[in-house]
Amino acid sequence: MSNQNKSSGAYLVQVDSDRAGQRLDNFLSARLKGVPKSAVYRMIRTGQVRINGGRCKAASRLEEGDEVRIPPAHTRERGEFTVSDQVCRQIEEALIYQDQDVLVVDKPSGMAVHSGSGLPWGLIDVVRRIRPGEFVELVHRLDRETSGCLVLARSGAALSHLADRFRAGQVDKRYLCLLNGKMPEPVIEVDAPLVKKQAGAQAQVEVSEEGKPARTRFTLLQTYSGSSYAEAVLFTGRTHQIRAHAKHIGQPLAGDDRYAGRKSVRAWKKRGLNRLFLHAHQLAWTGPSGAQLSVEAPLPAPLRRVLDSLDSC
Repeated sequence: MSNQNKSSGAYLVQVDSDRAGQRLDNFLSARLKGVPKSAVYRMIRTGQVRINGGRCKAASRLEEGDEVRIPPAHTRERGEFTVSDQVCRQIEEALIYQDQDVLVVDKPSGMAVHSGSGLPWGLIDVVRRIRPGEFVELVHRLDRETSGCLVLARSGAALSHLADRFRAGQVDKRYLCLLNGKMPEPVIEVDAPLVKKQAGAQAQVEVSEEGKPARTRFTLLQTYSGSSYAEAVLFTGRTHQIRAHAKHIGQPLAGDDRYAGRKSVRAWKKRGLNRLFLHAHQLAWTGPSGAQLSVEAPLPAPLRRVLDSLDSC
């Protein structure tokens, strides 16, 4: 339901049950087709977008009955972006679990979850193209460089339920990673707040007392000459959390061009690693029906080959 304000060009949209639980930025992007993602964020940041008359953030979660003020926006011609049949098949084959509430995709490294920052499409667009007319929304995100389990909701109720679970830390999130250096202990708990800072054209996340609480547990799986293969468990869900915490303990992730440094990245490329060694291999949660669910994505072959080439200790 919408109410147009003809004098300003802004209008109000009432959130229905299917959109309850959705992030504000995703809600706006779905309505403002052709508007660059950067423009959507700017409208939110400058207070042009309001929820029930109040200022809000891009990550604000909508509730049924909320009234969202949407300002006039200049669209750009996106046209029909092209996704190859090969990519569509790749994502269809990457579907590792589905039920009436969710789809879980083993996201490939290098594929963004949504469009923006010069990218005409993301994984969510591919899924919607494969399943036209269906309700499909991202429940959470993975970095473009990270592979592994990505959950998409198939209804507004499922989206709201799962978003609440992720926010409350009630989803068991486990990643496989390769750290530069030998872990001094078999288990390392990192409880260090993180803050996002701008570093040139890229955002950088750093440990800071001014940041938001962040906690990660690294458990050693295998020691190699000069590196450690580990499982990282997230107890919070901050941007680049594993990557920033790995750097904080002096062992940034192998292949991390943002936190490990160019020299390290070049060295790993010579050893066959052409991506970030970070893979979301397991998620577990309680579904809307109360059933306990667990999904797993095996370590991708290119990462397995890197491990097989290393000398174990």
